[in-house]
Amino acid sequence: MSGGVLYISYDGMLEPLGQSQVLGYIERLAADLPVHLISFEKPEDWKQVAERERVASRISQSGIHWHPLSYHRRPTAPSTAYDIAQGIQLGTWLVIRHRLSIVHARSYVPSVMALAIKRLTGARYLFDMRGFWADERVDAGMWSPDGRLYRVAKGFQQRFLQAADAVVSLTHAAAREISGFPYLAGRIPPITVIPTCADLGRFTPRIGAAPERFTLGFVGSAGTWNQFGEVLSFFKAVRAIRPDARLLVVNRGEHDLIRKAVADTSLDDNTVEITAADHFRVPGLIRQMTAGIAMRKPAYSNLGSAPTKIAEYLGCGIPCLGNRSVGDVAEILEGCRVGVAMISYSKEDHAVAANRLLALLEEPELSARCRQTAEAIFSLDKGVEAYRLIYASLQGLQP
Repeated sequence: MSGGVLYISYDGMLEPLGQSQVLGYIERLAADLPVHLISFEKPEDWKQVAERERVASRISQSGIHWHPLSYHRRPTAPSTAYDIAQGIQLGTWLVIRHRLSIVHARSYVPSVMALAIKRLTGARYLFDMRGFWADERVDAGMWSPDGRLYRVAKGFQQRFLQAADAVVSLTHAAAREISGFPYLAGRIPPITVIPTCADLGRFTPRIGAAPERFTLGFVGSAGTWNQFGEVLSFFKAVRAIRPDARLLVVNRGEHDLIRKAVADTSLDDNTVEITAADHFRVPGLIRQMTAGIAMRKPAYSNLGSAPTKIAEYLGCGIPCLGNRSVGDVAEILEGCRVGVAMISYSKEDHAVAANRLLALLEEPELSARCRQTAEAIFSLDKGVEAYRLIYASLQGLQP
């Protein structure tokens, strides 16, 4: 078996996440060694011919060998089992046919495939964990902590960690938690922390003066995990101090839900702007903000969360409000003095956090400090280099 990587992603490359958090890395890694990519594309995305051809061209130009499979949604368990069987069959053939030495699995479902491929071919297995997936489903109310699905998923998590030749965690908090698992006593696999990075060549600070009107920005989903109700509560606390403040929401597909939430909090519609944007327009919108916000529901599973939007805000020189009990968020925002991490969601804490954020904005070197922090922690170049070193180690090569 010689060099080369089989990368398996259950997220499609026609989705924004696949393009930023998969292609953003492997199109650079493909310059060093052969990369074969298996992804599972959703039928509705595959029908968008122009976008499909654009992404296929991008992948081809980077030297990646793309093997798209169809994602099956329903019925859930049989469909996922079918996708796994497809992935194992194709992946095993690719590893043998192209003499690939590493199987890089992004999260849990691809790791089921990777585990089988490792056993069939002897390839080294990289478990790119992305967080505590089974616990996320419990914390989101989708699974019962006493249910069979959760027990099976946690059992697979144990197998992945025990079989992995290397592990990637998004946060130091999760890496510490993994290192304490009893079943890994005496055999902890090498763990590398690589947070969700941003392309800092695109997410850059604005040129010229800051916007005259204080603008709090929110980018992303407004669902349960991102606690949009708390975003609005914090915005009201800011307006109590800065009556001119406005909220800029960048979101795709949830505008009716957002408008209802705004109406329920009795905020004036004129103070909230909602806009949709593709991944390429987001940096320009962030540069219109005075500060960003990235709150997550406090839960055990969020030890492994590294919100991408924090990297994007800081890359644009914009400070951020976050909350504690979410990965390394508090250590980064408070430790680097580039934002504020809320302790609780009480009205008093909202007021304290709003005052602290506004005081931080008075510091003249704040924007430069945000950018420096992004470059030190969230640079895509650093993330790619970290993966390169892992690949070299798994191949038994000197970096």
